[in-house]
Amino acid sequence: MDTTQRTEQQRSADRRRRELLEAADRVVLRDGPGASMNAIATEAGITKPILYRHFGDKGGLYAALAQRHTDALLDSLRAALDAPAERRERVEATLDTYLAAIEARPQVYRFLMHPAEGSPSEQGFDVGKHSAPLLRRMGEELAQVIEDRLDLGPGSHQLARVWGHGIVGMMHAAGDWWLGERPCGRAELVRSLADLLWGRLAAAGDKVGGPGF
Repeated sequence: MDTTQRTEQQRSADRRRRELLEAADRVVLRDGPGASMNAIATEAGITKPILYRHFGDKGGLYAALAQRHTDALLDSLRAALDAPAERRERVEATLDTYLAAIEARPQVYRFLMHPAEGSPSEQGFDVGKHSAPLLRRMGEELAQVIEDRLDLGPGSHQLARVWGHGIVGMMHAAGDWWLGERPCGRAELVRSLADLLWGRLAAAGDKVGGPGF
């Protein structure tokens, strides 16, 4: 098989994988954590064994969907952090971007973070094994942004990682509680979380030669 044929086969496989993920997204939007491999296969017009061939099992499909949605969310968070605004405004915009994303697609959020609420036939699915890496990745991404942009003095690398993972943990825990109970509007929650973060973030200077925070 020559290089051209291999490239075309890879493109075809990538295109088919995207189509299957889009079908899975439609089922998740409808069924949330109850989305099953059977329902996704039916939506895609294939048999479940073919779905397994592409993703291995529900864990493999979950990981592919998680990457798809996390990539999109991280792109939105980076855009909020890069917006031409004062630091406080960008902090609030970043928090709001995360909360707006989970508010707009709560079924997707619940599928990613609470899949154990789903089909009884798939209770063996390990929530922590798959959802923890999502939060870890977001924490590392934010830590890198903080380290690149803020002058945190001695031990800046470790402190940036503490802040990055701490902020992501706060956003996740507060957002999860807020999405379930809706005790206040999103804008009020954003202001309250920004107030909590603002002391050290306001005091830290921009790193010399960095893009600024």
